[in-house]
Amino acid sequence: MTEVRVRFAPSPTGMFHVGGARTALFNWALAEQSGGRFVLRIEDTDASRNRPEWIEGIISALDWVGINGSNEVFEGPYFQSAYEPQHREAVAKLLADGRAYYCDCTRELLVARTGSEHRGYDGFCRDRGLTEGAVRFRTPDEGVTVVHDVVRGTVEFPNDAQEDFVIARTDGSPLYVLANAVDDITQNITHVIRGEEHLGNAAKQMLLWPALGATPPIWGHLPVIVNEQRKKLSKRRDKVALESYREEGYLAEAMVNYLMLLGWGPGDDREIMPWSEMVPLFKVEDVNSASAFFDEKKLRAFNGEYIRALPLETFEERCLPYLDPSWDRELFSKVAALAQTRIGVLSEIRQNVDFLFLEEPAFDQASWDKAMKNSPVEIITGYLARLDTVSWDPESLKQALEEVGTAQGLKLGKAQAPVRVAITGRTVGLPLFESIEVLGRVRTQERLRAALARLEG
Repeated sequence: MTEVRVRFAPSPTGMFHVGGARTALFNWALAEQSGGRFVLRIEDTDASRNRPEWIEGIISALDWVGINGSNEVFEGPYFQSAYEPQHREAVAKLLADGRAYYCDCTRELLVARTGSEHRGYDGFCRDRGLTEGAVRFRTPDEGVTVVHDVVRGTVEFPNDAQEDFVIARTDGSPLYVLANAVDDITQNITHVIRGEEHLGNAAKQMLLWPALGATPPIWGHLPVIVNEQRKKLSKRRDKVALESYREEGYLAEAMVNYLMLLGWGPGDDREIMPWSEMVPLFKVEDVNSASAFFDEKKLRAFNGEYIRALPLETFEERCLPYLDPSWDRELFSKVAALAQTRIGVLSEIRQNVDFLFLEEPAFDQASWDKAMKNSPVEIITGYLARLDTVSWDPESLKQALEEVGTAQGLKLGKAQAPVRVAITGRTVGLPLFESIEVLGRVRTQERLRAALARLEG
């Protein structure tokens, strides 16, 4: 049985797109479940746009989602630029076999001949016998090119609608459509699973593979990922960089889980499931060809589920990059369990616990204005009076504030608003009375007195 060999072939021209991550994971799953190989190939031939940091970013992002050399399935990274001799040899073979020809037509000449800048190439140079210029592949005049796609079914491309496409520039350097095919042939790729924007290239490559003496791979073109306006995710408009989500505090496990469900599902009602359970169930044939909606709110919900499932010690460790190094780790540990149930991304940990470590709260003005409406002076003054003698535990602290609020005709929810903002600086956060317990009697009283001074000043 032929070994399954898939590849992921990104270009290092920008931040790593979540759509690319989805494609990589689908290929990784196919390679893992079949005992095959996953080839990472960096398509770096566009020297004007490539940057070393983008290459490092690709490798780092893939490593974050678990695609790396620690698994024997992984192979690479290879670099497309290293295969230039094979690319040039392929062009020479196609020329020698009469499957390609030189062309010196400019866009201006083509428009002058055809009368339209939108009309495809007219084959003018097919039989001119030129010995230099750009190189075009000789597309069959009749029949259809059929792409058997495991996601989209049978897709037909009439040959008379396909122009003789360019495969090499006048300087001999190959274009993407040729280089990509030659690399896949050289690396014995058996399955090409990629985004649907490459379906048109598949029609051309279905012609190139046999012309180069190779059997075409199994094709699978994955559905486009869209935003909530059902527009294709755009780097200019949407948050698409995987690195951005990593920096914000999304867990790799949650991101992997969510991306795997963009166009595919395990066939039951489960959504939260580990990689090890998804891999045996994954089938490219089950991928839906309809557009997949990237719902950041749903991703955040997934991330919250994964955060809450972490062992507490692990949660604390993962929070550390978002905390000030000078903050007392033991003090943080006292509220970590409370925070774990409330944050959706790790970066939110700081705003939930900073009140414990700052000399005074970082007041959010909107929160202050909202909370200080219902008898704030009376509430804070009354609560201060109780704090001298109250038992210092959450239930007693709560009961004391309830009694103060009742005296002012307020339920607990209204009564605790000015106290919460006076102590934490915000209207939302960790459970109030557990927070007061950790903050301590003296610091709590100091903050309430400072809030009174601010109100009366």
